[in-house]
Amino acid sequence: MENKEIKKHQVKVNLPGGIVSVGDLLQILNILEESGIENVRFGTRQQLYFSADEDKLEDIEHGFLISDTEFEIDTDKQPNIISSYVTEDIFNNSNWLREGVYRDILDSFNYTPRLKINLADNSQTLIPFFTGNLNFISSDIGNYWYLYIRFPRTNIIYCWSSLIYSEDIGTLSKLVEYAIFNNKNLFYDQESIDGQLLENEVKLKGSILYQPLSDPLKLPDFQLPYYEGFNKYNDKYWLGIYRRNELFPVSFLKDLCAICAKTRIGQLYTTPWKSIIIKGVETDDKKLWNAVLDKNRINVRHASNELNWQSEDLCEYGLNLKRELITEFNKVDLRTFKLCFAVKTNPKSGLFGSVIIRKCTNNNEEEECKFDILHTTDFNPNSKNFMLYKSNIFRASLAQELMQLCNNYYELLTLSEISSANNYYDSELVTEVEHTIVHQCNHCLTIYDEIWGDEANGILPGTNFSDLKKITAVQCAGLQNQILFQFIKNQY
Repeated sequence: MENKEIKKHQVKVNLPGGIVSVGDLLQILNILEESGIENVRFGTRQQLYFSADEDKLEDIEHGFLISDTEFEIDTDKQPNIISSYVTEDIFNNSNWLREGVYRDILDSFNYTPRLKINLADNSQTLIPFFTGNLNFISSDIGNYWYLYIRFPRTNIIYCWSSLIYSEDIGTLSKLVEYAIFNNKNLFYDQESIDGQLLENEVKLKGSILYQPLSDPLKLPDFQLPYYEGFNKYNDKYWLGIYRRNELFPVSFLKDLCAICAKTRIGQLYTTPWKSIIIKGVETDDKKLWNAVLDKNRINVRHASNELNWQSEDLCEYGLNLKRELITEFNKVDLRTFKLCFAVKTNPKSGLFGSVIIRKCTNNNEEEECKFDILHTTDFNPNSKNFMLYKSNIFRASLAQELMQLCNNYYELLTLSEISSANNYYDSELVTEVEHTIVHQCNHCLTIYDEIWGDEANGILPGTNFSDLKKITAVQCAGLQNQILFQFIKNQY
C-alpha cells in the first residue's frame, strides 16, 4: 500500500514596518513549536514565512485566531508594509524621522492594503525606495513625504505633485488603492496610465493636507551597509543575524526572545535582505548574546559579497543559483562593493538590485535553462530603468559574464573618479584613450549611451540621442545634458 504524500502549505505572517514585539513573536513561535514547525524564514518585504503540513494547519489557524495574528496561506494578496524603521540610529540619523513617527503612520492604516507600500527615510540605503506601488520617501520638511507611485505590474513611476503629511499617509493610501482597483482599465494598461489623472481623482475624494513640492527628491549614493554581526552605536550595540540557507530555527528565535525579555529589549526588526536585527544590546549583556549564538551554532561576519544578494521568497532554485555564483566569485576574490545582485525566476517579482540575473521564460522544458543579465543604466539599484547586458546565457557561463560586468563597472567608476579628482593621476600613466559621448540626467543621474541603446525600453543599440522621439515613462524628463566620459584602456 502506497503512502499518500502529505501536502505542504506556505504560510505568511505580515510584520508591518518590519517590526515585531518580543511578546508577539514568542506567541507565534510557541504555536509553531507545538505544531512541529522547526524553521521560519523572513522575506524581501520583511514578512515571516513557514512551511506546514496540511494536517497541522487546523491547529496553527486556531492558535493564530486566538492570538489575533493575521496570516495568509499559499497567497500574497495583502503585501506587508515595509519601512526603514530598522535603520534609525544604527545606519542613519534623520533630522525629524523617529521611531514614534513610523509607529503613528503604521497605526493610521485602518485597512489591510492590497498594494505594496514602502516608508523610507531619504538618507538611508538599506531599505529600497521604489519596490512598492506607493513609495513614501521622507523630505527635509518635518513630517512631510514625497510620494512616488509605481503602477501595478509596470515600472511606470509617477511623482505626486505635492508632499504628503505623515498623519494622512494611511488615508491617502486607501484612496489611491480604491481608485486604482476600481479603474483597472485606466491604471493597469501601460498605454493609458496617467498619474495626473489619478492624482486629480484622489484629491476630489479626500481632505488631505498637502505641502507644495518645491525641491526635487535627492537620494544618497547607494552603498549597502554591512547589516550583520555585533556593531557599536552610541553607547550600545546592535546585532544583525543572516542565515546562508535563509532558515531561522524556531528554537533559536525562542532563545533570542528569552534574552530580549531578560535584558528589557522590547522588539526585533526584519530587513529586506532576509535577516533580523536586534538593537539596544548593553555592553555587559554581550556575553549572553554570544552564548545564544554559540549554543545554536549561529555564524556571523559573512563576507560582504554574500550579503549583497536578493532572491525571490521561497525559491530554492534562485537560492541555489545565488550560492553557486557566490562560490565562483570567492574563487577569484571578486570585488562587488557598491553593487547588489538579484536572481529573478518570476518576471513579476519586484526584486531590488543593480544587476539582475533573469531566467529566460521562453525555454522549452527539454532545453537547458538560459539567463539574461541586466543592469540599471547607472548601477543604482533604486533605478527602474534597466539595460540588457547579455542575453540567453547558459548557467555555466553566468559567473564569468557577471565577473566581466563587475570589471566593466569598476573601470567606469575609476574613470569617473579620475575625472573628478582634477587630474590627480599623472597624465603620463594614461597610455591609450578612447572618447565616447554619453548623455546623463542632472537630476537622477540616469545615463544613456548611444552605443548600448536601451533595449529594455525598446531603444536599439546605435540609436542617436537626438533621434529619440520621447523618453519612456520610467526615465527622467531631465535626461538632456551631455557629459564627456573617457573610456581608458591599459591605464597603468
